[in-house]
Amino acid sequence: MRPVRALPALLLSILVAGCATPPAVPPAADAVAVAQTAATEPLDAILAKPLYRMHPVEAGRYIAWVHEAEPDLRKRIAAIGRKNLGQPYRLNLLGEFPYQVHDDLPMFSLDHSDCVVFAEHTYAMALSQSWEEFFWMLQRIRYRDGVIGVATRNHYTEMDWNVANRWLVTDISADLAGPDGPAYTMTIDRARFLKTRHHTDASIPVETSRQAYVPKDRVATIAGQLREGDLVNVISTRDGQYWASHVGLVVLGPDGERHFLHSSEPQVREETFESYIARAAAREERNRQVGKNGQVLAGFKFLRLNDDMVVPPMAPQPRPGRPAGA
Repeated sequence: MRPVRALPALLLSILVAGCATPPAVPPAADAVAVAQTAATEPLDAILAKPLYRMHPVEAGRYIAWVHEAEPDLRKRIAAIGRKNLGQPYRLNLLGEFPYQVHDDLPMFSLDHSDCVVFAEHTYAMALSQSWEEFFWMLQRIRYRDGVIGVATRNHYTEMDWNVANRWLVTDISADLAGPDGPAYTMTIDRARFLKTRHHTDASIPVETSRQAYVPKDRVATIAGQLREGDLVNVISTRDGQYWASHVGLVVLGPDGERHFLHSSEPQVREETFESYIARAAAREERNRQVGKNGQVLAGFKFLRLNDDMVVPPMAPQPRPGRPAGA
């Protein structure tokens, strides 16, 4: 029998540790340094920054601070939204990456926004007390029942976002417009949209709905009934079709005048509804002069921020399906 030789110490350690959890790979040194700096930066320095220039660690500290500094939810929504004034606009900003890889767009963005991203982030931050709660709340708002996936994302404003978030806002457009107010029929084919836009197969029936709105020439008469933190849907029309082309938030100006706070090219801005309507009219006139069949502003839907709000829990995240035959 050959004598048993002692194993080299390094090989022995590898064999012994073969089933053990390997040490975590540390993040890049510069990322760690940035996060550590953000965690120890004086709060006054963080509060002096716009939100879109904050590191997530700084944003988390700001969220915690503003929750304590402004206990009124409606005023907190306005304060957080205004903290992003000047944030650069970028269309089609978010996706599900890396949870899903139909595109490489991330699940959140602080440095840019489009109109929906701006509204979702503002609401989610106002309802949260930490970065972790904000990220959870963002997914709860953005996806049907909070289930992350391109097929469960609230793509259509009127028939997805507004419906899935009834716990957050209530459509008051019909009440504001009155019994003689206008409405439009909207038909959506989610399966076709997901297949052509996101290369995703889904079995979803076509759905039709009737949507009330306030015509643009009656907004001034009902503006006094709007409250800070309410959601705005801009309703546009072209070739007989109507849809929500833009969203934003109601905030109060210094004199109590209702303002429209929203993200549009080139950046987040605050303006009166009169100003927004006038800019839309000017755009429509430019289109007419060059023979362009552009969209036309028809009016607005308004959704009231709920007073007695109960945030529903997330639905269980299902295990992703497997390819047929696997």
